[in-house]
Amino acid sequence: MAVARHSFLAGSAAAPVFAAVGENGLASVEALARRPGLRLVQSPRQAAILLVAGEPGRAVEEALQRVHDQLPPPRTTLWWGARPHFEGEAILSNTDPLPTLRTLWLELLDGARRGEAALLPDEPPHPWRGLGDRGHGGEGMMGGTPYGRPMAMTAEDPRDGLTLDPYTARYGPFLPMLPPGLQMEITTQGDMIVEARALHSPFGQEPAALTPSAHAARLLRLLGLPPLSIRGARWRGVFRAIPPGLGVDGHGDDVRARLCRWLSGEANAPSAPPLGEMLHGLEWQEAMLVLASHELDALRLSVLSAHAPGESS
Repeated sequence: MAVARHSFLAGSAAAPVFAAVGENGLASVEALARRPGLRLVQSPRQAAILLVAGEPGRAVEEALQRVHDQLPPPRTTLWWGARPHFEGEAILSNTDPLPTLRTLWLELLDGARRGEAALLPDEPPHPWRGLGDRGHGGEGMMGGTPYGRPMAMTAEDPRDGLTLDPYTARYGPFLPMLPPGLQMEITTQGDMIVEARALHSPFGQEPAALTPSAHAARLLRLLGLPPLSIRGARWRGVFRAIPPGLGVDGHGDDVRARLCRWLSGEANAPSAPPLGEMLHGLEWQEAMLVLASHELDALRLSVLSAHAPGESS
């Protein structure tokens, strides 16, 4: 009796879904997030269903497989307007995914659907062998890539000369706080970004995802003001949460100015600085705000231009 009641209560809860957004999928996912019956989560670890919205392409297939394997079992995948690259259900882009998501959630709960197996081998992505007597990952106690994670090495902090540990890692292309498709390799020293380069450009998105209001809503979400609560927010408080002079571009506009323009219903400049120049010296949250304050098409053009023949990345 108790088990049946727990199953009923769980089935009535919102389905936990992680969205991996591909080409022309962002506006549809943002509209879906406003509907009851599902909960879009910020980490694959919190999800039972992977929703692939829009075509991601083969270039990021391994990254998508890694996201899939981070969902705790039992898990399943729904391909929405995308060719299935691995196991899962598939529906057309003009089909409402909510009924299918609800059905998948209930089937996972009652055991009617067998969860999907892991796609990648359960081993370090970069095989390594320790060089020290105790199996260290590099020279002595430092360096190397144990279990696929590079160990930090010390270097002088560019701000004050203190010796801190630079750490290099890859972020994206399905990290919710980044534009969909954008994958970057970032080196941080302490809490500051000292180097950033793009590995994959943002996906192209449909016009509904490129409006001033859509851009403003994404930036406000990063500030902890979800779209449904911004009506009651005091705009003065919103702008106080953004440091003045943050992310000044070649047009003299900072994050505050670009957000103000969006809130007025105006578009921002169709170009953005190179990522390495844009993010250098910023802390993580500052960097995310600066990225979110640029038009998606401007960021996409910036990355594509940097990877054009004859250009450095």
